[in-house]
Amino acid sequence: MSGQEHANIQENEICLTAKNITKVYPGTVALNNVDFNIYRGKVNALIGENGAGKSTLMKILAGVEQPSEGSIYLNGKEILLYNTRDAAAKGIGIIHQELNLFPNLNVAQNIFMAHENVKCGFHLDQKKHLETARELMGRLEQNIDPDALVGDLRVGQQQIVEIAKTMALQNLQVLIMDEPTSSLSAPEVEVLFKIIKELKEQGVSIVYISHRLEEVKRIGDYITILRDGHKVVETKVATIDVPWIIKQMVGRETLKIDKTHQVCADQELLRVEAITLPRVGGGYTLDRVSLKLRPGEILGIYGLLGAGRTELIETLMGLHPEAQGCVYLEGQKCKLDKVCVFKQIKLGFAHIPEDRQREGLVQVLSIEQNLALSSLKNYAKGFHIQNQVMEESVIQTIRELEIKVSNKKLSINSLSGGNQQKVVIGKGLLTKPKVLLLDEPTRGIDVGAKTDVFQIMDHLAAQGMGIIFVASELKEIMAVSDRIIVMSNGVVTGEFEGADITEEALVTASSIGHGTSKMKNIV
Repeated sequence: MSGQEHANIQENEICLTAKNITKVYPGTVALNNVDFNIYRGKVNALIGENGAGKSTLMKILAGVEQPSEGSIYLNGKEILLYNTRDAAAKGIGIIHQELNLFPNLNVAQNIFMAHENVKCGFHLDQKKHLETARELMGRLEQNIDPDALVGDLRVGQQQIVEIAKTMALQNLQVLIMDEPTSSLSAPEVEVLFKIIKELKEQGVSIVYISHRLEEVKRIGDYITILRDGHKVVETKVATIDVPWIIKQMVGRETLKIDKTHQVCADQELLRVEAITLPRVGGGYTLDRVSLKLRPGEILGIYGLLGAGRTELIETLMGLHPEAQGCVYLEGQKCKLDKVCVFKQIKLGFAHIPEDRQREGLVQVLSIEQNLALSSLKNYAKGFHIQNQVMEESVIQTIRELEIKVSNKKLSINSLSGGNQQKVVIGKGLLTKPKVLLLDEPTRGIDVGAKTDVFQIMDHLAAQGMGIIFVASELKEIMAVSDRIIVMSNGVVTGEFEGADITEEALVTASSIGHGTSKMKNIV
């Protein structure tokens, strides 16, 4: 076969190609002369650290952003994408990493937003919307009511709605999935992979962005790796392994955490006694949960979805005044039915929520404003904010957390996911907490950013801060935690420390149902 014939066959296999894409923001070159191929009916994995340019490239292909330079070709013909409607009309859909939903609308309304069905020329066909939404939920094996408000759904269910919204597009040719499994349970991930297989069989080309590299190896056909806005390599997934991917991404092979902190074993920073949180409809989300935290300790909380981990963190932060129980911080007692978020911040608690976009950041504010938001009272003098003092604190936090930012006045959305997470952490640290509550702090960030977050945690623990750390990834929680508490169905089913921390022990404890545990509770 001649070289020209081989080139023609490869060209026929390519559904969409981006040539020489460059994107420049004020003070930042997000993409520099990047080529990217999307092969027809294949899973095309796009990998790179936070800030590598992955999401920027996908926004360009989906019409959300326009390139500073470069061209896009669909089925061999150059196309111009001025907005998402242009992209959707050409069969290009995107599932955003940060959910792009309207919480005050129902599931069906969200799915058909901007591509509604009409009858009689101008009436919305709500009946068809509901029927199709119900069919999509069935296809995704989800018992989600199309009439339910999206704002009432948990994050994982909202992710399912985001996926269904894109699947509803007509003439779908290219489906971009940006971290689609970051909020899904293991069974939901399996359903998604089955849908991906079906779409491939229908000739749909998938672009799959994920920091879960095992997923990429499992379902990917081709892989493209970006680093610092440049394309590093493109190859077939079958020819490489996970260590190779990490090395291409960040120049090192594994996640390494150098612990420097020491736990004050003979002291008690926090004691929680018999926290009970009633569940709507009966039963308990938290059932007499007790724990202790020592100065300089990183306490991991592990469990499956629905175990009560997030609710425990939220209760300690005063977000559930209906909860019962007692909390002692440095010996000072506070009843949970008397607390609120403001009081907990004042006492010395800081909370890093699981959903950084909706609960941790204000999208219309700058990086500086987001960092200072929870500690504004510290800079107030009379009725005025001491801007110079505030700016000095913000600059110091940016420096200490190594937040990659060219200008603190830029929008928070100008930062990568990993740097946005550092801003959320920095916002909490500026309140000068004694206890830091971290709920899935590595969700949707890459290996390098995870290492940064873990080193920040180690540095804070070395200063005597107590840290409670909720995580779903076994390897992460085992690598970082000094002690791990396991929860299942709202109760504590195990406590492990030192050599007792094993994957088998944690998984076994997490599968124990309420009333069946023979492991010790924390008293």
